[in-house]
Amino acid sequence: MGYVTDLVTDVAIGQLDKRPADKPFCLLLHQKAPHRNWMPDFKHFGRFDSIDFPLPATFNDNYATRSRAAAEADMKVKDMYYTNDLKLKLPEGMKDPGTGGHEVGDGARFWKSAYDRMTGEQKKKWDDYYQPISDAFFKANPKGKDLEKWMYQRYIKDYLACVQSVDENIGRLLAYLAQNELLENTLIIYASDQGFFLGEHGWYDKRFMYEESLSMPLVMRYPSKVQAGSVSKDLVLNLDLAPTLLAAAGVEVPGDMQGASLLSLISNERKSGEATSWRKGIYYHYYEYPYGAHKVKKHYGIRTDRYKLIHFYNDIDEWELYDLKSDPHEVTNLYSQPAFKELADSLKKELNNLRELYKDTSRLEMH
Repeated sequence: MGYVTDLVTDVAIGQLDKRPADKPFCLLLHQKAPHRNWMPDFKHFGRFDSIDFPLPATFNDNYATRSRAAAEADMKVKDMYYTNDLKLKLPEGMKDPGTGGHEVGDGARFWKSAYDRMTGEQKKKWDDYYQPISDAFFKANPKGKDLEKWMYQRYIKDYLACVQSVDENIGRLLAYLAQNELLENTLIIYASDQGFFLGEHGWYDKRFMYEESLSMPLVMRYPSKVQAGSVSKDLVLNLDLAPTLLAAAGVEVPGDMQGASLLSLISNERKSGEATSWRKGIYYHYYEYPYGAHKVKKHYGIRTDRYKLIHFYNDIDEWELYDLKSDPHEVTNLYSQPAFKELADSLKKELNNLRELYKDTSRLEMH
């Protein structure tokens, strides 16, 4: 019994303790804490309550220049479940008004499942913290923009409290490696399975090819190969992680792997500014529609160091083009502007080349 982020780390350290001391190891430690529905450890209750976090610059985005996809997605902070997401205890007879990316009414059912996993002692600690928050909310009864701001503050504070536990447990693992003299000869990769919207464009969750969802954390520590504090701005993919691990272990990377080892980018032996044959664009494809949550339409696209081209398809046929240098928040779609037609055509050619490279050339169905 305990908090899952701690328990997963306990298991990981336990496995390291059992390993043969004279053999190399590969450990994959995946934490779930920042995933919905953001239930912090008891010790972190209220950790950020004294902070009034500023709204992201695009929180009130109206999606004016974009395709229908952005406006029709169901992942707005203002549509979160009162119960499962915001931890509010509804007054008798009130139905949860949030859609939460699923169906109206699902929130209470989801929350009951999560709440009932706790012991009686845990439920008391939970209620002691969240019940006063709930009471104050319904007494104040915020509306409109005040309600949206309240929902954002509750969301971001619970989210960051969950991340706090991840930070602590990364520290625990690093300390274990140091105490066992394993830190200096171990490649450590800190990454994620995707990025996440923290109120940008008014959203939570991920799925879209916009920067907050597309970009992923990637921090590597390997003293014999990586100079501390060095930064690479090359375009990398999660496809590159497996080849990197194989290369670090001295194992030949199979030719049918689509990624490439990152060691050539991060090695101390690479000279500053040295040209490489590294990729100039990355490919993305999202296709969980209409059956997935949040109603994010199918789309694919290319991102270069400066530009991004996205094609939404299936029950829609619309393109979006962004200049990430002049428009880092991706609020101005340039695709329909004549001055950018040549650029769009060039990016389409590169996009088709990437589809061929990654063997993602199946017919894009339109309905």
